Amino acid sequence: MEKPAITAIGTKTMAKLAKVFNRCFRRLKTTDGRPSAPLGSRILTNSDDIFKHNMWDHVQWTEEDKEKARQKAEENSLVQIPFPERGKFVSDARHYWDTFYGVHRDKFFKDRTWLFSEFPELLPLNGESQGVDGRDQHAERPTLSVLEREPEARLEGRTNTETLRASPLKTDEAFRGEGAAYRILEVGCGVGNSVIPIVKNIRGKNAFLYCCDFSPCAVQLLKDHPDYDGSVCHAFVHDLCDEEATFPFPPHSLDVILAVFVLSSIHPERMQGVVNRLSKHLKHGGTFLFRDYGRYDFTQLRFKTGRCLSDNFYTRGDGTCVYFFTKEEVHSLFSNAGLTEVQNLEDKRLQVNRKKKVAIRRVWMQSKYRKSPQELYTE
Repeated sequence: MEKPAITAIGTKTMAKLAKVFNRCFRRLKTTDGRPSAPLGSRILTNSDDIFKHNMWDHVQWTEEDKEKARQKAEENSLVQIPFPERGKFVSDARHYWDTFYGVHRDKFFKDRTWLFSEFPELLPLNGESQGVDGRDQHAERPTLSVLEREPEARLEGRTNTETLRASPLKTDEAFRGEGAAYRILEVGCGVGNSVIPIVKNIRGKNAFLYCCDFSPCAVQLLKDHPDYDGSVCHAFVHDLCDEEATFPFPPHSLDVILAVFVLSSIHPERMQGVVNRLSKHLKHGGTFLFRDYGRYDFTQLRFKTGRCLSDNFYTRGDGTCVYFFTKEEVHSLFSNAGLTEVQNLEDKRLQVNRKKKVAIRRVWMQSKYRKSPQELYTE
């Protein structure tokens, strides 16, 4: 593979940039119990050093780099899958992912230990809610023994589809995890590569984690994990694209929603509805955390002709799908759902295989959007 060209910015300029990043990241260190969010600080200032590390951060693209990537994406999307065949990749998406997890089990993805550097919002601040739902967090609630009978006992014996379409909870109805001051939902949790690190970090902090996936196989693998803890976590099967599907908690009850490499697997025409429905469950002041594939990531450029479903949306050989976002598209998704931008970054890096002397360009989107405080919010 051709060695990626380094930006045309001069060495002195890059050295100054590296110093600025380092100074900024040192200032980000906090004393409130949360780690800083550095977003990467390893800057490549000399092309001769490219194979000294496995990853380089904040990589600049030249106009030539951008044009080559655009042409490559255009070439591999010239021949699209025939329209009559596209529907199965939407209607059978659960089957494809269930098969994926049945084959790979919990061996394919690594635990996301980086989560708390990039998303410190996942850690409760002094065990208190960061959102505002208009209710007293310390008011008397039903005991945990009562809550534990909901919703699993209530849904016992139903099929997966019936479970997903249980009666929606009312705001004043008891629900599992209600006694926690800080509540998190991870969507598309898979086998728990985010869940397990979060569970380990929220124990004893008056927090509760909900996590869902539409693959029953993945959810069961997660529940079988030795570190899964039902006292601070509830995993359940849920299809985000099913407009009738309900959650085991009421609207305006979550401090944080986490979606990591999830929305990209959904058909572009269905994404906005998914974000809209999820956002309704955030408390006023709650935060939606998002990380996913960016436009012209290496993953997109390596697709062969004939795997494209629509613009920037592809299917892999196993039937699972992936979309590649721009900053503008991400902003549109969340702002149209009534959320306010806190962070919307294009994370460009060089990923290096030092043994093979290969470096590839990675592009990821990383964003944070917040639901306005109640006094500023009207539905």
